[in-house]
Amino acid sequence: MVDSVSTELTRIVDQSARELRAIDDVVAGAKPNGDVWSVKEILGHLIDSAANNHQRFVRAQFATELSFPGYEQNAWVRSQDYQNEPWLQLVDLWVVYNHHLAHVIGRIPDAAGNVPCRIGSNEPLVLSALVRDYVAHVRHHLEQIRRRRTG
Repeated sequence: MVDSVSTELTRIVDQSARELRAIDDVVAGAKPNGDVWSVKEILGHLIDSAANNHQRFVRAQFATELSFPGYEQNAWVRSQDYQNEPWLQLVDLWVVYNHHLAHVIGRIPDAAGNVPCRIGSNEPLVLSALVRDYVAHVRHHLEQIRRRRTG
């Protein structure tokens, strides 16, 4: 299972990298309104998600169960001020980080896939489900970026 998810994540990242690099910095920073994330902030959120999940994917391999704090997504995005980062730098960070995560995912031992992981106050998910959810989360936000570009 982890090999197919690893391959899928790599494919999604490689396909999306071309599309993301074609977005102009000004367009990426445009905010529909004050409360809605810009494309830069959406990609920043995906970088934060990669960072949080990286820890989970590795730590769960060495545990019988994992409890991890929740993730305050708005606070993370706000505190890192993705709005004022160069767009292509954000794209490159996201691409490289996710290539590494695909590498990590591809090496998760089968036995670790059943380790229960509790994130914040949510019901626990086994690691293999957490990995699949991560890829679905990436797909969801990339589609959000595509819709924003096409209006």
